[in-house]
Amino acid sequence: MSAVAALSTWETALAIVGLAVITVLTRSFFFISNRELPIPAWLQQGLRYAPLAALAAVVVPEIVMTQGQLIGTWQDARLFGAAAGLAYFFWRRDILGTILTGMAVYLPLKLGLGW
Repeated sequence: MSAVAALSTWETALAIVGLAVITVLTRSFFFISNRELPIPAWLQQGLRYAPLAALAAVVVPEIVMTQGQLIGTWQDARLFGAAAGLAYFFWRRDILGTILTGMAVYLPLKLGLGW
């Protein structure tokens, strides 16, 4: 017998409805209140960096890890692509150019040299 028991139809429906209710409540929490909720200045300051922190949390492991392990060689096209993209961004502050520059370095190294 498997470790996960099969759910009946009504249990599956109940789980879906429950998850939908939780999702609606948590996403509409700030819209339910009639008055504006006060947010401390330090929290407002911290929330400015949340999107950048979330992006870094997703991108950085993809650059420095392979199959759950840190990369063991400098001959990895991702490192050079990321470095070129970062350099371009600090030079021009242009997102599209950053992506194009990073890919222009990454693809020849990955496809041409097999890094």
